[in-house]
Amino acid sequence: MYLSPEYLSGYAENLVKVLIDYSPKLISAFLILFVGLYAIRFINRFIKRVMIKRQLEPTLTKFLADILLWVLRVILFVSFIEKLGIGTSSFVAILGAMGLAVGLSLQGSLSNFAGGVLIILFKPFKVGDTIEAQGVLATVSEIQIFVTKLITANNQTVFVPNGALSNGTIINHSMQGYRRADLTFAISYDSDIKKAKDIITTVLTTNPKILQTPKPEVFVKNLTDSAIQFAVRPWANNEDFGTVSSQTLESCKTAFDAAGISIQPHTK
Repeated sequence: MYLSPEYLSGYAENLVKVLIDYSPKLISAFLILFVGLYAIRFINRFIKRVMIKRQLEPTLTKFLADILLWVLRVILFVSFIEKLGIGTSSFVAILGAMGLAVGLSLQGSLSNFAGGVLIILFKPFKVGDTIEAQGVLATVSEIQIFVTKLITANNQTVFVPNGALSNGTIINHSMQGYRRADLTFAISYDSDIKKAKDIITTVLTTNPKILQTPKPEVFVKNLTDSAIQFAVRPWANNEDFGTVSSQTLESCKTAFDAAGISIQPHTK
């Protein structure tokens, strides 16, 4: 195919004319793009500083900042292509349809996402707390957007979906800072009740890890067919809870043996 010099010259002139006519749109579009990217970075950093200053959870701070970043980027991209003269109505419609399809396919994940936001906002527990939820008793290791990571006493890692966690019952054993152990001793009917009670009281008041405020309690809980049951309720700081429970049981058993008081098997 032969292209004459006149044809090439005319084509070049038309191309230059189109570029000259289109250059204001092109320049303004890229100006909007560069200024917008800089503004987005500035806004994102500013919002992060505000949230950190207000002492929001780090997980929530990062998540909200990322969401804001991508929303602003999408708005900037739509503005950029609109300035170039490209129709945005079809693009927005396609984007909406894609969002709807993704939302329908990820309903469970969105539920977990909403649950994660609620947990981070309302703080029913924090990292390091010992909680009981969804049939699991464990320590919170990490609060993620979709799941919460728990570590059990035998060092097993459990991931609980935030949707189920936020909609279920949560028992937080750490929130108040101290806990009460509910222990039960059963002694024979041949034993002296007052003497047994005095022994337990001595154990509760001499252990330095047992809190005296609130005051520990000991009282007759029940009279069964074969035993007298005592309820023993010492209070301890969270970090001492396990030690206090174990020491109380051991010390009472040793003191009962020395006093000749017989411990009877019991049922709850």
